[in-house]
Amino acid sequence: MFESLSDRLDGIFKKLKGRGLLKEEDVIAALKEVRMALLEADVNFKVVKDFVEKVRERAVGKEVIESITPGQQVVKIVHDGLCELMGGGQSKIRLAPNPPTVIMLVGLHGCGKTTTAAKLANNFKKDGRRPMLVALDTGRPAAIDQLKALGTQIDVPVHATRPGDNPVTIYPEALKKANLEGRDVLILDTAGRLHIDEQLMDELEDLKRESKPDEILLVADAMTGQDAVNIAKSFNDKLDLQGVILTKMDGDARGGAALSIVHVTDKPIKFIGVGEKIDFLEPFHPERMASRILGMGDVVTLVEKAQEAVNLEEALKLEDKIKKDRFTFEDLVNQIKQIKKMGPLENILGMIPGLGKQLKGVNIDDRAFVKVEAIINSMTMQERKNYVILNGSRKKRIATGSGTTVADINRLVKQHLAMKKMLKKLKRGKGLRMPQFNF
Repeated sequence: MFESLSDRLDGIFKKLKGRGLLKEEDVIAALKEVRMALLEADVNFKVVKDFVEKVRERAVGKEVIESITPGQQVVKIVHDGLCELMGGGQSKIRLAPNPPTVIMLVGLHGCGKTTTAAKLANNFKKDGRRPMLVALDTGRPAAIDQLKALGTQIDVPVHATRPGDNPVTIYPEALKKANLEGRDVLILDTAGRLHIDEQLMDELEDLKRESKPDEILLVADAMTGQDAVNIAKSFNDKLDLQGVILTKMDGDARGGAALSIVHVTDKPIKFIGVGEKIDFLEPFHPERMASRILGMGDVVTLVEKAQEAVNLEEALKLEDKIKKDRFTFEDLVNQIKQIKKMGPLENILGMIPGLGKQLKGVNIDDRAFVKVEAIINSMTMQERKNYVILNGSRKKRIATGSGTTVADINRLVKQHLAMKKMLKKLKRGKGLRMPQFNF
């Protein structure tokens, strides 16, 4: 996410921060490079032009040029400019005063709309709400089946329809069912097309008139770059959107859509999809995203993810085990499960200030965890609690059971011992060097 843009901006600002004195021409030269970096990141040309002009006006002032740390001041101005560009602050979904809140998801075929509907329902469920999903893509039987399967996965009811039914006549049935079951959020998964056409828009406009949704959210694929911006503008002109959900942000190294869409449509980005799993839908925070783009990390999101994933009682038990030097393979596999709940490892490490840059070029493969889990799951409880008993025959049995080799098991034991040493140092407040799982 934003990898190429972050790299370019990091190089530009290193030059600025390396100088004790900045002249106006230095700032202007740097902003020319910023302009090129944004254009290469597929940011809309008009957006780039307006952004660079605003930053230039603030950055060439006497207060910046004559400050003690002019380079840092310019970075702060760019950070604030990026925040403003992406909407300034978080925009939440407005909940109806009289439930249910009706949310209509729209978008083209293939943008991830059906999966996003389930992810959104899952988010509401975590917040203590009682959502219901409504399958209105009646032209595609597979979409109805997909939503049913996702609903079962997250234990959220789905008002399923028959292929070919009219979505406008289905809505009153869904609303009646939601009221009977005390559902306070109704998420409508509407039909999509491969392109914007009159038939699609007429259908969505009819559904809008019937359902009177509290929010109409466009689901757009971030990887399509400028196409996502153009699609957002077209849908907004026809339906008057309340916001946008950008999917596949984890696969978009440029980030042009996120930096253009708010400026072009004047509608906020409310959520971003950062992975395929049902939990990987994050509220969009412009200030946090600006920090990530500039390599400053995102500690607030990291802490929030940790709070969701980590059980406080288990954490206290683990702390006690570390103090008594009783950290076992069983504890290790439990920690891996908690880390996996927080999202892709590369994303997590990128939220730690400065660490993302240090890990540049390092191959961080979440599949290493899979192998570690397989090995530990093939051990008996006694072996997990006491690695000392792992002799040759036991290692052969574990290797066969986990589809690995004895060398893999020896490596894991060695890394486990390194981790135990590291945790001892942590207990004593000494410097740390993290062990790596290399498989």
